[in-house]
Amino acid sequence: MAEITLYGAPWCPDCKRSKQFLSEHRVNYKWVDIDRDPEGLAFVERLQGGGRTIPTVVFGEGDYLLEPSNEELARKLGLSLKAERSFYDLGIVGGGPAGLAAAIYAAREGMNAIVIDRSALGGQSGVTERIDNYPGFPEGVGGADLADRFIAQARRYEVEMLAAVSVAHLAKDGEDVQITLGTGQELATHAAILAPGSSYRRLGVPGEDELIGAGVHFCATCDGPFYKGAEELMVIGGGNSALEEGLFLTQFAKRIRVLQLSPQLSASKLLQDKVRKHPQFSIHTNTEVRELRGEGRLESVVARDVSSGEEHTWTPAAVFVFIGLDPNTEFLKGTVELDERGFIKTDAMFQTSIPGVFAAGDARAGSTKQLGSAVGDGIAALLVARRFLQDHNHLAARP
Repeated sequence: MAEITLYGAPWCPDCKRSKQFLSEHRVNYKWVDIDRDPEGLAFVERLQGGGRTIPTVVFGEGDYLLEPSNEELARKLGLSLKAERSFYDLGIVGGGPAGLAAAIYAAREGMNAIVIDRSALGGQSGVTERIDNYPGFPEGVGGADLADRFIAQARRYEVEMLAAVSVAHLAKDGEDVQITLGTGQELATHAAILAPGSSYRRLGVPGEDELIGAGVHFCATCDGPFYKGAEELMVIGGGNSALEEGLFLTQFAKRIRVLQLSPQLSASKLLQDKVRKHPQFSIHTNTEVRELRGEGRLESVVARDVSSGEEHTWTPAAVFVFIGLDPNTEFLKGTVELDERGFIKTDAMFQTSIPGVFAAGDARAGSTKQLGSAVGDGIAALLVARRFLQDHNHLAARP
């Protein structure tokens, strides 16, 4: 793909969406903030005959898109947005590690399967700087590299995969499952595996998107070891997960600075007491993050005391954000049974409330939200789906 330059501003939600889309698809691009770059603003105005529509996405060959949708960006990147067939043995919703592992096993079992992902194939692993706890890689492996290996293996088995295509609706249709894509195309499958993953809640502050994986992280067990010997690490959030991850990080840094927006921490009293007594912790409540700064890597964090208005600038080696996790299950509401947080309920055999529809990975209630277990989930769900297809005479039983 030719060089891409994205002109926009930090306050523009469509700019953030386009940046996230390009990053998730591991497309290199140059970001120009027209609020800070007069030459960039002048270029946008010349290009648009005086207009200032953003985002303006300019491609190396001179083409450009104004305020493009994800679908328009996908087409420009050459991504296929249409399924080749209207019927499959198995539909896999989600192209992260769980979905791709299921797809690889499905192909080896002789199933005709399709993988559908609303974003980029590879899931969150693809935008993780480095993964140090995945078996088989004693020296660690880059997240994008590992995701590319998953995708390449699925392609080797000729698995059909659609990226940047959402699922608008899923429903039981007689003995089969009907899947309606966001493009309007309708597919039918004998069975389905739901592996849409989950998304870490983000701060939504300037600098965050550019620094994810380069000093801004969402998993201490995944990325904490890279900062062994650091003077300071920062944890943003005051719930159980934030403090538990903060305690884990104490083995790598001399000081853990915790920032919480609300007046009080929300973690359990036992956990709070443990952290407050710990000599390595510094806790700041009523404190909001205003900006993450750095060129290519995190350099400083600008925060403000909500009560006094006093501004602080800290220089941690890295920031770990734990302000919540949301499953990507909006499209399933009213279809399959979800728990109170929106995660997919299943029985011990990965079966959802709909016969023939299974769930795996981070969006499954009770999952561990770890890469290795997501892969295991996907494989286990596939083997159960295979048995379902055999029992319903949709797949030949293995000898």
